Amino acid sequence: MSRRRDFIPALNREWLTPVYDPLIRWTMRESTFKPRLVQEARIAPGYRVLDLGCGTATLTILIKQMHPESEVTGLDIDARILDVAREKISRAGLDITLDQGPATALSYPDDSFDRILSSLVFHHLRTDDKVRAAREAFRVLRPGGELHVADFGRPHGALMWAVSLVMRHFEEVGDNIAGMLPAIFRGAGFAAVEEEARHATLFGTLVLHRAEKPA
Repeated sequence: MSRRRDFIPALNREWLTPVYDPLIRWTMRESTFKPRLVQEARIAPGYRVLDLGCGTATLTILIKQMHPESEVTGLDIDARILDVAREKISRAGLDITLDQGPATALSYPDDSFDRILSSLVFHHLRTDDKVRAAREAFRVLRPGGELHVADFGRPHGALMWAVSLVMRHFEEVGDNIAGMLPAIFRGAGFAAVEEEARHATLFGTLVLHRAEKPA
């Protein structure tokens, strides 16, 4: 009987971690959707912002560069990918906190953050872990705070539907392709759950979600 992994690394295999950044940059329209994700978050000076599942910190760095007066924290469960993130942050000369831990059991107190952003993380989680991560995000957001998620979603158009045929057979990605994320966010307590944008990518439809913790 195979043992369930504690987490799914970037690109599903640890040995692929070194090529994660160029692959995402080339295949996922990263230079388009990540700035849009940060813009939609409407981050004000002094806001505390968490990049949930920060990976190599591309989004984390972008948040700090676009909003230098914000307090930015990146969290990821993968120690190896955090080493890459630390090196990138050091090269950028930015003041960013990095923490190691799971999205499903955050170590932060209630009401710790004004905004939580997450990019290409939820499709790595099994259904029950998606639910736990959404509940934890709700818990650590202050009232009136917002969750902004960029991840795979229900395909739009014939081409994106065809691309999804392979990916939908994996439980983790299948939830996304079935359009389950909004319901998961609402079930965690979020209100005003909205779809902000859609992007066609080589691997399928990428959806930008917004969800608000009621004030």
